[in-house]
Amino acid sequence: MTINNADTGEIRRIVQQQYGQRALRVIELTDVTPQFECGSENCGNGNCGNADCAAEAHAHTEAAACCGPADTEHAMALYNEAQLQGLPVEAMAASAGCGNPTALADLRPGETVLDLGSGGGIDCFIAAEQVGESGRVFGLDMTPEMLALANTNRNRMGLSNVEFIEGHLEDIPLPDSTVDVVISNCVICLSPDKDAVFREAYRVLTPGGRLHVSDMLALTAEGPTLVDADSWASCIGGAEYRETYLARMVAAGFTDISTTEDDLKCDENQVSLNVASVKVSAHKPR
Repeated sequence: MTINNADTGEIRRIVQQQYGQRALRVIELTDVTPQFECGSENCGNGNCGNADCAAEAHAHTEAAACCGPADTEHAMALYNEAQLQGLPVEAMAASAGCGNPTALADLRPGETVLDLGSGGGIDCFIAAEQVGESGRVFGLDMTPEMLALANTNRNRMGLSNVEFIEGHLEDIPLPDSTVDVVISNCVICLSPDKDAVFREAYRVLTPGGRLHVSDMLALTAEGPTLVDADSWASCIGGAEYRETYLARMVAAGFTDISTTEDDLKCDENQVSLNVASVKVSAHKPR
């Protein structure tokens, strides 16, 4: 599919607008909803570690939320209970991924991680737990509202090893060979210039570094028929044919590329639904 410069700008504007509105819904929820308290002096909005408390806090927040129950249920379907324990409900509500890249990455203490399109920060917070205080996590996002929400969530959790930075996937504001692992969750499909995204991901990885992403890919060479800006913002229009997507990774220099399909959406009468959430892993050679 050919995207001209005008289309690229419109796609970016629509994507930023849609995800900015999602963040604002959650920010509004945070501003108007009283914090849940379970009675424990160590509990912050249901984050004391007690499963019953977390469930009650979750229900309390959803009852007053302007975003619906599906917002948090989406995250709960992608991540296991241990990963979500201690996370602010707002981080879960802002989640719009299609997989769980941290489950693929085998993150280790002391590693530096970059999350492309970090949104409200859910994957960054899970990664921060895995790399520990000796590690570091960068979250990159182009939407100011999402960055504001992510920083609020980080401050609430008291994390010192997570930093959110504003920028574009196609021009990552980090030096060469900065990170050990790049992760991304249903975001590369939003970019109209995936070649630039993979080149930049390769550039910032250290030799031997790893790329682990969950993304929406088309299952046929024809790809999705919906290619307007709105469909791109919904992770459909930019879902590229698997072989084309992987060829871009090879061209950027990645090796040891592997994929696993998940959550197949296929309808012979509606090509726009011929997409699947695909887990992709690769390495930068040493």
